Amino acid sequence: MIKVENLSFSFPQKELYTNISFTLEDDQHCAFIGTSGSGKSTLIDILMDPERYLFDGKLEMDPDCTIGYVSQFSPLDRTKETTVFEYIGEKFIKIQNEIQSICTEMETSSDIEPLLEKYQLALDAFDLIGGDDFESNINKKLNLANLMKLKDLRVSDLSGGEFKLIQVMKEMLNSPDLMIMDEPDVFLDFENLNALRNLINTHKGMLLVVTHNRYLLNHCFNKIIHLENTEIQEFDGRYMEYNFSLLQTKIELQELAVAEEEEMERNEKIINNLRAIATYNAEASRGRALKARVSFQERLEARRIKAPFVDIKQPTINFGIDNEIEDTTVIHVSNYSLAFDELLLDNVNFEIKSTDKVAIIGPNGTGKTTLLREIFNNNHDSIEINADAKVAYLSQLQDEMLKDSNTILEEFIEAGFNTYDEIKSYIANYGFEGEILNQKIASLSGGERNILQLAKVSASKANVLLLDEPTSHLDTYTQIALEKAIEDYKGAILMISHDFYSVVNGMDYVLIIDDKTIRKMSIRKFRQMIYASHFDKDYLEAEQSKKSVEMKIELALKNTDFELAKGLVDELEELIKLL
Repeated sequence: MIKVENLSFSFPQKELYTNISFTLEDDQHCAFIGTSGSGKSTLIDILMDPERYLFDGKLEMDPDCTIGYVSQFSPLDRTKETTVFEYIGEKFIKIQNEIQSICTEMETSSDIEPLLEKYQLALDAFDLIGGDDFESNINKKLNLANLMKLKDLRVSDLSGGEFKLIQVMKEMLNSPDLMIMDEPDVFLDFENLNALRNLINTHKGMLLVVTHNRYLLNHCFNKIIHLENTEIQEFDGRYMEYNFSLLQTKIELQELAVAEEEEMERNEKIINNLRAIATYNAEASRGRALKARVSFQERLEARRIKAPFVDIKQPTINFGIDNEIEDTTVIHVSNYSLAFDELLLDNVNFEIKSTDKVAIIGPNGTGKTTLLREIFNNNHDSIEINADAKVAYLSQLQDEMLKDSNTILEEFIEAGFNTYDEIKSYIANYGFEGEILNQKIASLSGGERNILQLAKVSASKANVLLLDEPTSHLDTYTQIALEKAIEDYKGAILMISHDFYSVVNGMDYVLIIDDKTIRKMSIRKFRQMIYASHFDKDYLEAEQSKKSVEMKIELALKNTDFELAKGLVDELEELIKLL
């Protein structure tokens, strides 16, 4: 077991944790969630290397505890000549080669005793890590992820998504006491996401996974750790059940808050009356009554409900437009081809109308990002952009649109803002509050950088948006806010995304890459294709019903109809049982 007690830690510019406590136990598969910039990656760093950090509180961990780690940023080394099998089995193959080397040495050595001792130590080490079965175990993992075809390929030939899965397998096969993964799902296509789901669900051992991916959250994990506003809470159970628990708490707290607000309003009226009387009646008893009422009001203010895990502020994303275009073609792609070492796309033809919302769907490494970037650059013979189109671009490579050496202030001055106060007021809508404008881009989390990109795209008032993996690194609250912004937008969107929810909730249709070209597919057919391969028969209907009931609950809470909200919660509980 790993135990954290009353841990507090802060950077000079930001307090991260205040007396947080949690435990991790054998065989728990734990999702670690929280809004962008709340300190999840830093807490992982503290767990992995506590000696590097000066924190208050206690961290109890067996000194012999081994930790496997998969980073959210894992650049692929294109120079590696190692095969996938050799890369995954590196630890086993190293000891196996050592054993073979000792055997070869023993054949010619006259002093065999020290070699026999060395041989036995190597055999023991090999046995300790389950070396006898390592080839079989690697094959099982590759089959589980449907990646057996990669076994003899060079690591340098893998796509980024494939390499991420290979890293996960390698760490899992080393059998660490604790396996930590920091956003392992980022940029994975749906096939690879399902492979990751299978690897997580079959892993024997303790897992701590930072993720905002709603698909993984809904289908993996038996424990939730939620970090928010310097505090933490644990929940033993599934993510859907945790959200349900939060919703129940939200209703209770809002009902209490309304009652408190009414009590404070009544008390304020009494205070105002007493003050009015005090202007013409100076009796000491009147003064004492006024002082008592003011003191009571202060106590009411102090105990006002605070809910760091329930009332989380969503950013306000608003893709406005300066110049709406009539119903006409804004992007025309004709006979487009793309090749690097091999042909990726050929004879691609499509057009995007001025209000179309379209997702490009395809496996990792099929040229989607290059196509989107060439549309943005608008210097390819096969691509034509309407003269009235104003195009904004969000890149999955964040340093393509944000300079690490810039401060937030400098980024938005370059984007056309004029004053400090104007920028401060604007980015507060995106959750950036306090004295943060002079912070360097390099110091921000991946989620914070993506939110800044969204803020810059919004500020452009463009009528055509090119979004490359816009949900990557975003917490679930910001993902939902982004979906609403896409729904309300009056212009055209061409979006690359592997996030199933964003596609089916916000797009009009998809352009799917198939056999090196692109064909149009309706959202209905896309849903059927995904659900036929990956979900139970009635899952879609149950999920749609669940979303409908949640929206009714939100509306009831806005109208302070708490009895209706409680009745709908009972209905929601039954739907969650089906999921």
